[in-house]
Amino acid sequence: MAGIYIHIPFCRKACHYCNFHFSTSLGMMDRMVGAIEQEIILSATKQEIIQTIYFGGGTPSLVAPNLIKRLLENIFKNYDVSSEVEITLEANPDDITLENAAAWKQMGITRFSIGIQSFFEEDLVWMNRAHDAQQSRKCIEIIREVGFDNFSIDLIYGTPGQSMERWIENLGIAFAYQVPHLSCYALTVEEGTALHHMIETKKKEEVDADEQSLRFEQLVQKTKEAGYRQYEISNFAIAGKESKHNKSYWEGAIYQGFGPAAHSFDGKSRRWNVSNNMEYILSIENNKLPFEIEVLSEVDQLNEYIMTSLRCDTGINKEFLVNHWGEEKMNHIREEILKSIAQGRIVENESHIKLSESGKFFADGIAASLFFLQEK
Repeated sequence: MAGIYIHIPFCRKACHYCNFHFSTSLGMMDRMVGAIEQEIILSATKQEIIQTIYFGGGTPSLVAPNLIKRLLENIFKNYDVSSEVEITLEANPDDITLENAAAWKQMGITRFSIGIQSFFEEDLVWMNRAHDAQQSRKCIEIIREVGFDNFSIDLIYGTPGQSMERWIENLGIAFAYQVPHLSCYALTVEEGTALHHMIETKKKEEVDADEQSLRFEQLVQKTKEAGYRQYEISNFAIAGKESKHNKSYWEGAIYQGFGPAAHSFDGKSRRWNVSNNMEYILSIENNKLPFEIEVLSEVDQLNEYIMTSLRCDTGINKEFLVNHWGEEKMNHIREEILKSIAQGRIVENESHIKLSESGKFFADGIAASLFFLQEK
């Protein structure tokens, strides 16, 4: 499966935990979209059938629908796109109006990923989000009214002050709205963000990792009871509503990224565009593709496979691993997982190695313990 990711770096308001912001003037939007269009043309290839298209950011829903339509038309013109392509648009609740939703549907958007984060005002104020609790609910009603039944919402847990009761109620509201897909993330504190500075200067409480673990435990339990499949550590879906685009990432499919800071992967090498917005625009306007590239060694590819496959409920496919990296590597992994099996954190059957329910709490650490050192 091949995919296209378009990174549109616009945001109306910088959140405490990301500090991301870029001019949303109409002139700058048009110029940025023009640069992305040109990159699509400069990179055009019809070697692979495109199965998924994902508009991310930033907040692509800030961009006028006619500009999103222009980008889609360029992709369809320059790439071989499947008739059953999944086209996802990331959106903030406050950008979802009846007019916009109808326009997106008409141009071919098939799926939304909505940054709701919480259904409660206290959480949204703490995170410095641009939308309010009423808009968190209203946006779901709007897209349902327009006719969308395939969408995901993001929820964040583990913010200081968020009680267990409020977190469980957040999940309950999502279930009541019959949201088909949930992406749920623990709040992380990145250096250089406003949140990191406020914690350092004692203006905000520190994040409690133990409390976050308890929230995650409830998340896993409540979604299971509600009929969701945890097909990736942070992603839960009812049957048939998994994100095809994100699944393709985790399964190692090739993808092409367009826009500032966008990443691409061809199976053996990874490349990424310059992150500075104006540098990106100026380079493209001079018909230059502003990217760096890294060729992945076999060990890099194997470690990435271990990390991504363990995050998914399918786990490590032993036959696939042997065919690509050899029996010796598989035997080493078998030895390394013995302790995790004894602890009940890993389950091995004839074909796969998977995390157990309790092992999901330790996914990153378990994956890291199986990584291979770079061969010299």
